[in-house]
Amino acid sequence: MRDLLDIFRTLADPTRLRILALLRQMELSVGEIAQVLGQSQPRVSRHVKILADARLVDRRKEGSWVFLGLGEADRLDPLFAAVDAWSAKGEGDHWAVADIARLAAVRADRAAAAERYFASHAAEWDAIRSLHVPESDVEAAMTTALGSDDLGRLVDIGTGTGRMLELFGERARAALGIDRSPEMLRLARVKLAAAGLERAELRQGDMYALPLDSDTADVAILHQVLHYAQQPALAIAEAARLLAPGGRLLIVDFAAHDHDELRTTDAHVRLGFDDDQVAGWMRAAGLEGGPVTALAGDVLTVKLWLGKRPALAIPRDLAA
Repeated sequence: MRDLLDIFRTLADPTRLRILALLRQMELSVGEIAQVLGQSQPRVSRHVKILADARLVDRRKEGSWVFLGLGEADRLDPLFAAVDAWSAKGEGDHWAVADIARLAAVRADRAAAAERYFASHAAEWDAIRSLHVPESDVEAAMTTALGSDDLGRLVDIGTGTGRMLELFGERARAALGIDRSPEMLRLARVKLAAAGLERAELRQGDMYALPLDSDTADVAILHQVLHYAQQPALAIAEAARLLAPGGRLLIVDFAAHDHDELRTTDAHVRLGFDDDQVAGWMRAAGLEGGPVTALAGDVLTVKLWLGKRPALAIPRDLAA
C-alpha cells in the first residue's frame, strides 16, 4: 500500500505524467525532455529525481549527458494499462499531441547529427572494411553461429552504432548495448529508432567493468572490439561473468596478422588473435570453446569464436 501511495503522489503532477509518456516512446536526455516540454533543465531535473526515487524512471550518465529510460516494468505495466484505459475514454490530451510533435524535432536533430558524424568518418571506415570480407558475409556467419532460436537476453558489448542490436534485437527477449563512448551511443539511438527498435536499451559502460549483474545474459557479443582492448583476457572474463548457465559468448574479430600500420591509422591495440589464444582465455573464464569460423578477405581474415557457459549439472540423486 505504501508503494501504491508513493506512485500516486509521484504522478500527482502533469509534468511527470508527460515525462513518462515521452519515455514510452524513446530514451531521452534531460536536455531533450526540457526541449520538448518547453521547461528549464533544472526544473525537469527536479521532476526526474522524484520519478527516479519512485523507481519509475532509470537515470544513466553518459559523459556530460544524463539519459533517461523507463524504470521497473512490474511497477509501470499496471500503471500504463490504467492510463491507456482512461485515455481511451477521453478525447485525447492536447499536451500529449504537442509533446509528440516536438519529439519529432528531437528525432530529426539526432538524425542530422548522426549524418554529419558518419559523413566525416566514412573514409576511415571504408578503408578498414576494404581489407576484409564484406560485413554482410560476417553477419550471415554470425546468424548461422547463433542459430535460429530465440536469443533470450542479448548483450552487445562495445555496441558502437548499435548494428548488432539492429541485426539480432528482434530475436531477443531483451536487448542491451553497452559502449564507453557517449557519441557512439547517441548514434546508436538514431539507428535503432530508424529500425523500429527504440525499446532496445543502451548504456554507457566499460568492457572491463560492465554495469550488469552476473548470470543476466543468454547471449553476449564482442563484435570487432577485442583488437582495441589492452587486456582482452579480462574483457572475455567480464563478458563470461554475465552469462547464465547455458549462455553463449560470440567473439568476432581479426585473425592474427602483421599489418602493424593499423596501430597508427586505426588505433588497433592488438594485431588480431590466434585460435589457441582465444580458446585459452575462454577456458580461463569458465567457458567451453565451440566451433571457429574463418572468413578470408583480401588482406585480413575475420574469425568467429563461440564459447558456452556449461549448464548447471544435475545432482546424481535428483537425476536417478
